[in-house]
Amino acid sequence: MSAIVRFAPSPTGYLHLGNARTAVVNWLFASAQGGRMVLRLDDTDQARSTAEFAEAIVEDLVWLGLVHDRIERQSHRITAYDAAADRLRRSGRLYACYETDAELGRKRKRQLLKGLPPVYDREGMMLGEAERTALEAEGRTPYWRFVLERETVSWTDCIRGPQSIDCASLSDPVLIRADGTYLYTLPSVVDDIDFEITHVIRGEDHVSNTAVQMQLARALGATPPQYAHHGLLVGADGGRLSKRSGAQSVRDLRAHGLEAMAVASFVATIGTSQPVAPHQRMEDLVARFDLSKLSRAPARFDIEELRALNAKLLAARPYEEVSAQLRRMKVGGGAAFWLAIRANCERLADARDWWHVATGDIQPVIEAEEEGYCAEAAGRLPEEPWGEGTWREWTDALAEETKRSGRLLFAPLRLALTGQARGPELAGFLPFIGRERAHRRLTAGATR
Repeated sequence: MSAIVRFAPSPTGYLHLGNARTAVVNWLFASAQGGRMVLRLDDTDQARSTAEFAEAIVEDLVWLGLVHDRIERQSHRITAYDAAADRLRRSGRLYACYETDAELGRKRKRQLLKGLPPVYDREGMMLGEAERTALEAEGRTPYWRFVLERETVSWTDCIRGPQSIDCASLSDPVLIRADGTYLYTLPSVVDDIDFEITHVIRGEDHVSNTAVQMQLARALGATPPQYAHHGLLVGADGGRLSKRSGAQSVRDLRAHGLEAMAVASFVATIGTSQPVAPHQRMEDLVARFDLSKLSRAPARFDIEELRALNAKLLAARPYEEVSAQLRRMKVGGGAAFWLAIRANCERLADARDWWHVATGDIQPVIEAEEEGYCAEAAGRLPEEPWGEGTWREWTDALAEETKRSGRLLFAPLRLALTGQARGPELAGFLPFIGRERAHRRLTAGATR
């Protein structure tokens, strides 16, 4: 059977980089298995879920190259959840409870004072019909708990290996709130059953939910899927990702000009035994993907590492893949210009800056003691047309005439020609400056 996975974000905000990592891992696993990925929007929280966030999540996933096979919204599936809840009630696995939050809090305190675990005492299950009627007459509305079998649930996690949880140490989970709305657990399990999900791949913060979900799936007559829990993505300091770490959302990274494949390459390889390296196509990542290589340990995110990866990706990107974007940015020069400057672009937008340096009105930088040298260099500029050999021809002649070499020979020329101490190799860049601009910049006089 082909793998069917699901990515299940809540549209209560923009797609976070940690969630994007889970999405990429799911998509790569399914693609490597010849399977499919379902995008499930967990939008039952009507107070916080918005259509704007749902659309943004879909847009960001498409931008990352994650083409999903179907989209499901939990808000459209309430009837299925109602049917599952009724089935659990009939089988005696779902029972009504009436305690207030304050009453539950006092119970937990008493248990802790006695040295007992704060596990729910199943008082609701022991209520008779008359007691329930009396409580409802007081205006209390029941919430509903699932009866956990007091057993140890074991499974082999595809990343973490053998796992087990003693359900006797857990409270019966609340599946339905007093207002009739569903918590995460029941809709998630019902969806996994109905969508025939074979593998649930998610962060390790969900490990503790697994035993409950497995029991619930079996109570509904289904075989639980296989589970895989990867380490979480944390900040460089080991703390939670935040605005300060530069990784609040995929949308932020897009706005900062990072490439989709740089982000996908980063989240696909960070926290694995593979090197974090740029890949130009999702197919390359699929070919190298191995779920077993994901680490159980947290993966540390550093925005500077991602920016460096983005620069490496651009340095190897063929002109054909950026030509349309360069034209939209009004960057000329064709493939030759891109090849000349791509190793000096941290973001693609930097190409526009280098085009301005080559062809625009810039301020040359000439130190007073180098004014004579730059003027002499201007007098020795070769006649056009210029090509990649022009820089070598010109500087060889200057070296012979001035007896300069190394930094003394090249650095003043770069500062005068580009106004920058660093930049593209001038052998490829100089022809786009052209003889007239080069002469004007070299004879501009010392920078005051």
